[in-house]
Amino acid sequence: MSNYLKVMSRKRTWTPVAVTKGEFKVGAEDALFRALALRTLELPVKDMLRQGLERDLPDDPGVIPALQSNMADEDKHDLALGYVVAAHGTVDKYEREANRIREAWISDPSHPILKTAILERSVFFVLLPFFRFNGDVGLRTVAADISRDEQTHVALHAMCAHDLNEKTTPALNRLRRATVSWVMDGLGTSDDKHLDKDFWLKSSDNLYSSGKAPGLADTQRARMPSFFETANVNLPKYGKTA
Repeated sequence: MSNYLKVMSRKRTWTPVAVTKGEFKVGAEDALFRALALRTLELPVKDMLRQGLERDLPDDPGVIPALQSNMADEDKHDLALGYVVAAHGTVDKYEREANRIREAWISDPSHPILKTAILERSVFFVLLPFFRFNGDVGLRTVAADISRDEQTHVALHAMCAHDLNEKTTPALNRLRRATVSWVMDGLGTSDDKHLDKDFWLKSSDNLYSSGKAPGLADTQRARMPSFFETANVNLPKYGKTA
């Protein structure tokens, strides 16, 4: 069986739903609005994958269906994060700055699939735990569902980049660190590691260099909403979409 199809088979289908507004963790609000502004990167990731499909690909029958499946996921992620923004609103300044960051990722000349692998592994895999530790019920739920998709995305895109012999560059490294630094700029030094800027930057550094972030080992134990405390509107729908 195709290695790409094996990874893709781990996915669980879910459908985004509207969420209600709750309370963000005190001290995390600024960074959360910055991080939500970076939802503007979801659809460019889809475009990068589309560009990748137009180039030479590894000789594996599962590559094309796997990348096409991931492209469809990006629409879903954009919709789910849009529901969170609809509940909480936006900060205009951060939306404008996030758009400039998006253009920097788009304009980087690296292979598009390599860019998605770096962006998802060392930026999205920082933002999603940040949402889960500091967001409200709706945001934590959305982040958990997107995280499950991103685990397969990172595996597939890293595999594809490796099979194509694509290597990261100093420019990509600077861009991913600048992106995470911008998000966490509203944080300082804190005894609560989830409100400490350096903790998140180091997590991104580790994810970039080794694919692992020891400081995020407890992500799976991050507090998630129990069904009895969650309004039905905040619960995702699992199973096949209509």
